[in-house]
Amino acid sequence: MGLGEMNKEVTEKVIKFVTMVILMGTIVIWIMMPTSTYKEIWLTPMRAKLGKSMYYGKQGVNLLVYMFPMILLAFLGCIYLHLMKQTTVNQFNSGVEKKRAKFAALRRPMLVTGPLGIVTVTEVMFLTMFMALLLWSLTNYIYRTFVTITSESAATDRNSLWQARLDLIAVRLGIVGNICLAFLFYPVARGSSLLAAVGLTSESSIKYHIWLGHLVMILFTSHGLCYFIYWISKNQLVSQMLEWDRTGVSNLAGEIALVAGLMMWVTTYPKIRRRFFEVFFYTHYLYIVFMLFFVFHVGISHALISFPGFYIFLVDRFLRSLQSRNNVKLVSARVLPCDTVELNFSKNPMLMYSPTSTMFVNIPSISKLQWHPFTIISSSKLEPETLSVMIKSQGKWSSKLYDMLSSSSSDQINRLAVSVEGPYGPSSTDFLRHDSLVMVSGGSGITPFISIIRDLYYMSSTHKSKIPKMTLICAFKNSSDLSMLDLILPTSGLTTDISSFVDIQIKAFVTREEKNPVKESTHNRNIIKTLYFKPNVSDQPISPILGPNSWLCLATILSSSFMIFIVIIAIITRYHIYPIDQNSEKYTWAYKSLIYLISISISVVTTSTAAMLWNKKRYYAKSDQYVDNWSPLIIESSPQQLLSQSTDIYYGERPNLNKLLVGVPGSSVGVLVCGPTKMRQEVTNICSLGLAENLHFDSISFSW
Repeated sequence: MGLGEMNKEVTEKVIKFVTMVILMGTIVIWIMMPTSTYKEIWLTPMRAKLGKSMYYGKQGVNLLVYMFPMILLAFLGCIYLHLMKQTTVNQFNSGVEKKRAKFAALRRPMLVTGPLGIVTVTEVMFLTMFMALLLWSLTNYIYRTFVTITSESAATDRNSLWQARLDLIAVRLGIVGNICLAFLFYPVARGSSLLAAVGLTSESSIKYHIWLGHLVMILFTSHGLCYFIYWISKNQLVSQMLEWDRTGVSNLAGEIALVAGLMMWVTTYPKIRRRFFEVFFYTHYLYIVFMLFFVFHVGISHALISFPGFYIFLVDRFLRSLQSRNNVKLVSARVLPCDTVELNFSKNPMLMYSPTSTMFVNIPSISKLQWHPFTIISSSKLEPETLSVMIKSQGKWSSKLYDMLSSSSSDQINRLAVSVEGPYGPSSTDFLRHDSLVMVSGGSGITPFISIIRDLYYMSSTHKSKIPKMTLICAFKNSSDLSMLDLILPTSGLTTDISSFVDIQIKAFVTREEKNPVKESTHNRNIIKTLYFKPNVSDQPISPILGPNSWLCLATILSSSFMIFIVIIAIITRYHIYPIDQNSEKYTWAYKSLIYLISISISVVTTSTAAMLWNKKRYYAKSDQYVDNWSPLIIESSPQQLLSQSTDIYYGERPNLNKLLVGVPGSSVGVLVCGPTKMRQEVTNICSLGLAENLHFDSISFSW
């Protein structure tokens, strides 16, 4: 090991230690927050010192306690991922990855069926601890306040005893809801280092966002209902609902936020979301209204508790908007007979991504607002200048795209304007730690496995790495779906049989058709229609928005934007807010909240735009010249011909997954599944019941 690698290893260990200390300290604060120890011993001295500050006022305590640690954790996560990227970008041996094998038991599924979907042991542990935190906070808050309420104290506010208690219960429900809200935005920050640093992806984290969203709305709705009952009991419903307090809690703002939240919540109901996806998609833009009026309702001091996640989300969201402003170069498309389209984009060689990554696609000619995620089937190593996605016609948006490209007039389409966001995926993969790899797919669920096969093929053929034996078990409804197998290998002039480098066996099952020799003979590349486009000069290759050192650049954006935000707030507070607060008339909560929100926006927009322009000037000016030299690929051999000896097709039957999985040889067999819910549950049961000790589920198997 060289001196440089030793320094990196030491730095990684230091970052891990500091991160653990900050994380544990933050957890302790969350646990202690409802207690009298925190209120009287910890918080009082901090407010005594910072609360009188002319630069931050009472908000300085929450900035220090809640917002600063999470921004620092995100910063350290970026540095850690940057170092990991430097040490693993060309490292293909499995020695490092095998260290993760000892945690395989924690990744095993524990819950298979039920409202939560497929949940691992680790997820159950963290979910239990989080629910315990909420229950602890709620019960502790209620207990500490109930003991202080008497009939005499309630009478001073013209309340009966039950009314005073109901009032306090409503407040405590809102406070606990704010704790859930503090975590709500982390899972949907697609490019966040906090997800990647712990091995999560934005797609696998969506279910956490769903869980937290339900908790937030249950608590906030209960909070609102308690107050409606309280106001009705005091005959003050209308006056209280319309109240907007200048220097206190604004009821009207809270009601607007609650209505916006309820509209989003209703459209998440599975039947509504699947049948009316556009309604669900557009309604979710109400998160802007929800957060704005939530801040107006509780004031900026309490809102800072939930601001760290929202801050990181805003950075991610603005970077995505910068990337999606430009159209990308769509160079070709392949139209398959199974209502499926493969789109091939020009890619900057600097853009690297892991297998199973996803990318969001927007086609303005179909819908200007809708963005849909699709799994990338190409390998950034095997195809350095091409990025491909497969789109199955299943909804209105994808059906319009297929109809457009498969119509008789599609040859007249010279250009298709497309914008993208991403790619987003795992920071690293550990498939090499397995002796065998079994991939089970249903229909278009084959897409993530295509990228894995291509990536492993590159490792084996270029770096002579030892890769696991692969078995692809795919179930299709009709024989036309077999054309998806043609996408397993790229049309890049592969002349060598894949079996020379990769030990792969493909078992394809056509469930709704019996064997038909005529149909089987027509399954070849001649039925695939290929379209070539002529991109405009303004179209750009898909490139990393923050350059090759994206994690390091993101760390710079997080740290610099937060410092700029702190400086702006300090100046405005010292010379504008503080002098007014010293008078008898206090500064309005809504105006103060707006100042904080605008300051955050200015800092995020300024630093993100500067980082994007700096990277564009430094890297992309020299690398764009290769794009103009792109020409259609010459296909020397059909991918289906290269894979024909490794493919077995079964008609009129479903795969016996128990038989196929249990008998796989090898001390460590990685099992991946992507497909319908019943298929995922069946594979999960086989692996979790211990029928074969060598079967290990991988985290990407758990799609919502």
